[in-house]
Amino acid sequence: MPEPERLPASGTVDRSEGFGERLLGMLLDRAHEMPPQLIAPLVAEEVATIGGREVSLYLQDYAQLFLVPLEGRGLTAGEPEHIDASRVGTAFLRAAVTEVPQPDGIRLYLPLLDGSDQVGVMALTLDTVDDDDRRLLRRLAGLVADMLVTKHSYTDEFFLARRREPMSVAAEIQWSLLPPLTMVVPRVAVAGILEPAYNIAGDSFDYALNDDVLHIAVVDAMGHGLDAATMATVAVGAYRHARRADVDLAHIYSFMDQAIAEQFGPDHFATAQMMRLNVATGRLQWVNAGHPAPLLIRGHRVTRQLHGPTTLPVGFGGEEPLISEVQLEPGDRLLCYTDGLIEEHHDTGVEFGEEQLINCVNRIEQAGEGVRQAVRWLSHTLKQERGGITTDDSTLFLVEWRGGADDDLAVLA
Repeated sequence: MPEPERLPASGTVDRSEGFGERLLGMLLDRAHEMPPQLIAPLVAEEVATIGGREVSLYLQDYAQLFLVPLEGRGLTAGEPEHIDASRVGTAFLRAAVTEVPQPDGIRLYLPLLDGSDQVGVMALTLDTVDDDDRRLLRRLAGLVADMLVTKHSYTDEFFLARRREPMSVAAEIQWSLLPPLTMVVPRVAVAGILEPAYNIAGDSFDYALNDDVLHIAVVDAMGHGLDAATMATVAVGAYRHARRADVDLAHIYSFMDQAIAEQFGPDHFATAQMMRLNVATGRLQWVNAGHPAPLLIRGHRVTRQLHGPTTLPVGFGGEEPLISEVQLEPGDRLLCYTDGLIEEHHDTGVEFGEEQLINCVNRIEQAGEGVRQAVRWLSHTLKQERGGITTDDSTLFLVEWRGGADDDLAVLA
């Protein structure tokens, strides 16, 4: 007697390919061997499949002032758009889709997010838009952002599009050294910015989120130009090496100190701030090696400077440093900065100073913006307050501890 045919269980997953999967799948399947110059025509082809037209891809310039359109076959390229005064800039700053009705349809601006780091914006026009279009285009924009970041390492085209001014060799080195400028996850968010973008040298920062511990370093190497950039590169490299060896902050300081001393001699140094934040508990530890004290922001106001025992800058052979510690509250922010920010002089010859910095921070914080918008606006506001003068590197690095949990992100709903 033949065995009866078995019917699929009621919970069997439907693996058939839908329109959206097919559209995104074609892009993903071709992406692995896609040369950088073919990203533009492929994206334009994908958008045309759903009736889209006039596709533009915008990338943020290095000074974080403009969104610059990429050129390429199938793309509509116009003039750079100012981030603070354009529709495309609104989508970028808010990291949210912006829809603008036009006589011939709807113009959509979709943020290009690589993780939480803002790459730029994709713009396109549709006759009409429904929720299915929005969902598909949002996912398409995410895939395009990943492709741009991946292919960025293979070409100079994206770099050249973002560069609106001549860039020094020192700045070239520093930009290649930096991690993504922004990271936002449920428990913690960080954002950094450096000025002058096209001529930075000795300032740098680094971070890594390893399980429940956020590691942070802000470095300011002495001097200017290529020598300072070289020293900052060694300092950050030594920091990463020691951090990945899973040693404590005191040993990280010692390793950085030894690396700078051996490579550059006794007359060279770099100030540094090294931190560890437990993102599960809010416990913050830090070592200050000749750096300005960071600002603790609570309730949208600077409540105090995190002073503590300091040791000599790395390279000077200081004694084993004492580790400072503080307990953060959910929503607290921490602003690290380099001395170029407060030691800049007005036309009157008076230093900008910590008091004016704190006043600016308090004004910006009242807007209640996310870390990326806050640090960007703060940097540009401070530059305006200084009369547009930037004679030394200046760096801002903002951390927000949110608390809570993130395990639910690993569970499929």
